[in-house]
Amino acid sequence: MAKKVIYWITTVLITAAGIMAALTYLSGAQQAVEGFSRVSYPQQLRILLGIAKPLGVIALLTPGWPKLKEWAYAGFTFAWIAAVPAHYLVHETSSAITALVLLVILIVSYFTRPESRRVPTRAAAYV
Repeated sequence: MAKKVIYWITTVLITAAGIMAALTYLSGAQQAVEGFSRVSYPQQLRILLGIAKPLGVIALLTPGWPKLKEWAYAGFTFAWIAAVPAHYLVHETSSAITALVLLVILIVSYFTRPESRRVPTRAAAYV
């Protein structure tokens, strides 16, 4: 039961962060536009992530589709791994730490997810 609670708490935190980021990115908020410029990322990436993050949220929250969930976890992982050094290199330590914390929360969500949200594994054929 505790594992299920941890899964849902971490997943809700991840999905909330994804939705908040998407709204900020797609609204063209000055903070987002300037942030992407500071780390030398193109504004097209801001739009792409603004579209991809809510799709990832939907994939994580919707029952079924375990392979799609794997891709959503991968997408969030790649985004936050890229964010850590990008922010750190422009001396935005708090943003780098935030991305790192979100990555850790994502990892906890991934490893505590129920069997119904995992890709079924095939038993290895030992001959």
